[in-house]
Amino acid sequence: MRAIHEITGNDAKSFLQGLITNDITRLDQGLVYAAILTPQGKYLADFFLLSHGDGILLDVDTTIAPSLIQRLNMYKLRADVMIAESGLKVMRGTGPAPEGALPDPRHPALGWRLYGDAAGDDGSDFDAIRVTHCIPETGIELTPDTFILEAGFERLNGVDFRKGCYVGQEVTARMKHKTELRKGLATVRINGSAPVGTAITANGKPAGTLFTQSGDRAIAYLRFDRATGQMQAGDATITKE
Repeated sequence: MRAIHEITGNDAKSFLQGLITNDITRLDQGLVYAAILTPQGKYLADFFLLSHGDGILLDVDTTIAPSLIQRLNMYKLRADVMIAESGLKVMRGTGPAPEGALPDPRHPALGWRLYGDAAGDDGSDFDAIRVTHCIPETGIELTPDTFILEAGFERLNGVDFRKGCYVGQEVTARMKHKTELRKGLATVRINGSAPVGTAITANGKPAGTLFTQSGDRAIAYLRFDRATGQMQAGDATITKE
């Protein structure tokens, strides 16, 4: 389920530009996928932004919407910014795009999103799509302990390294330019099944966490130095692709 809010006011764009991981000027090109981070560079919320008349729509998972709106209101101080619930809903699909639909900016396989009076999707197997392309989901792979580069945000067009400062930017930029990622999300082969959040071990040592599964494949968060052979997640056997 998604919550749609509208952000208005003379300072709306500059306000968001100083907070989000992506460049607000990309709104001219369609949907913008972005996140808000802690000062330590860890994930707080991910969402879509869309130009809507004189305002900006914010499309976020309902489970994190209240905390996100609370944080935005905390940051706005005396800025000319107003945040209100919108009556709009969102449909998504991977079939022929209806009029007014916009491409999902994360990956072409995710199809389109349409903002209007109807909510839901066209029956596409989005878990299978996400697993195939290693695309994280709010509240599953994306949790408060997440560093967005480990979750693939650069590949998913969710972060801009040229836009300037935002909360958590310094840590994110340092991870990009000064270190090689030693941990991150990856698609794995799975023989058997185990609940989301099951610990993955390799030779008896912690090697990661199992997340979304679809058929014989899954998304996992891995320590790459240990994910070199057969691993275990509960009763299931895991191998990195």
